[in-house]
Amino acid sequence: MSAQQKLLKRQRDLKKKISASLDVLMGSVVKSPTQSGFYLTDKVDGKTVTRYLRKSIRREAQEMTKNHRRVRVLLRQISAVNFELLRRKAE
Repeated sequence: MSAQQKLLKRQRDLKKKISASLDVLMGSVVKSPTQSGFYLTDKVDGKTVTRYLRKSIRREAQEMTKNHRRVRVLLRQISAVNFELLRRKAE
């Protein structure tokens, strides 16, 4: 298998992983030290916004925030692969 084919396979694999992880929620799920319950915090227009999470959806929200972090890493990886493919194309 040539280097070009390996890069294309890596690109396909990353696309599949990204597609499988697109159920995302930006922010962090945190427990308030002064209050009971969990909250979702996120930056919106440069300001931190905090929203209450019901106990019934906390675990799902945590998984969605993990997906967001996972997708960010995968996007960085696919960007590097795409750049290498472009570089090889220009040669």
